[in-house]
Amino acid sequence: MNTLKTTFLMALLTVIMVTVGGALGGRNGMTMAFLLAGGMNFFSYWFSDSIVLRMYNAQEISEGDNPRFYGMIRQLSQRAGLPMPKVYIIDDDSPNAFATGRNPEHAAVAATSGIMRILTDDELAGVMAHELGHVKNRDILISTMAATFAGAITYLAQMAQWGAMFGGGRHDDEEGGGGGMIGSILLMILAPIAAMLIQMAISRSREYGADAAGASICGNPLSLANALQKLELGSQRIPMEANAATAHMFIVNPLTGGSLMSLFSTHPPIPERVARLQEISRTHSY
Repeated sequence: MNTLKTTFLMALLTVIMVTVGGALGGRNGMTMAFLLAGGMNFFSYWFSDSIVLRMYNAQEISEGDNPRFYGMIRQLSQRAGLPMPKVYIIDDDSPNAFATGRNPEHAAVAATSGIMRILTDDELAGVMAHELGHVKNRDILISTMAATFAGAITYLAQMAQWGAMFGGGRHDDEEGGGGGMIGSILLMILAPIAAMLIQMAISRSREYGADAAGASICGNPLSLANALQKLELGSQRIPMEANAATAHMFIVNPLTGGSLMSLFSTHPPIPERVARLQEISRTHSY
C-alpha cells in the first residue's frame, strides 16, 4: 500500500511540474521543467549524502572508535541482509538519527551523541534498525527525488510569476487578457503549496514503512516504540539547529513548532507511529 501511494504521489508531482512548465512556456516550458528536474535529481543522486553529512559536521567512526555502536550497526545490517554502511556520529545534544546514501551499497547512518545518552541499547537498536529500513526500502532516493521535484516546481513557479508580472502572460491576448493572467498566477501560487504537501505525504508514508521494516530487523517493535516516545520529548526539550530541507531525513522531526506546524510536518504523529508498532508487536512474532 505504501509503494502504491508513493508511486501515485510521485506521478502527481510530475503532472504538477509539467503543468507549471507548460504554463511558463508551452512545450519549451515543459522541456525546461524536465531538464531542470533531471539535472537537480542527478546532482542529488550523486552528492546529497556528502552534502548533508558535512552540513551537520558528522564524523565517520570505525569499530575501534565506538565498538558498541559500530558493532550494533554491523549486526543489524547482517540481519537486514544489507552491506555494512558507513557509520557517523554528530556531536549534538538533541537526540536524533538519519540515514543517507544513493543505494544500499553507498549508504551511511548517523546518530547524534544526544540519542546515545538517553536510549538503552535495545531502544538504540530499534532506531538504527529503522534507519536501515530506509536503506533497505530505498526511501532515501525516493525522498530525495520528491524533495527535488518540489524544489523544481517552486523554482519554476517563481519564474512564471515574474514572467506574468513583467511579460503579461503567454496567452494574454488570446485568452481575454486578465482572466488568463489571473489563472496563471493562481496556478503559480497553488502549485508549490500542492507540491510541498505531496512531498510531505510521501515522507510520512515512507516513515511508516521504515518503522515496520525496523521492527522486523531489530526483532522487537516495542523497542522502537519506546525510543520514539523518548525522542519526541527529547527533541522538544533540546531542539536541533536543522535545515528545513533535510528535516524529512531524521527519525523524528528536528524542527519545533505548534499545532499549525504539525499540519505541514514531514513526519507522522508519534502516537500514531507508536500505536502501529504496538499492533505489529501483538500480531507478529520475530
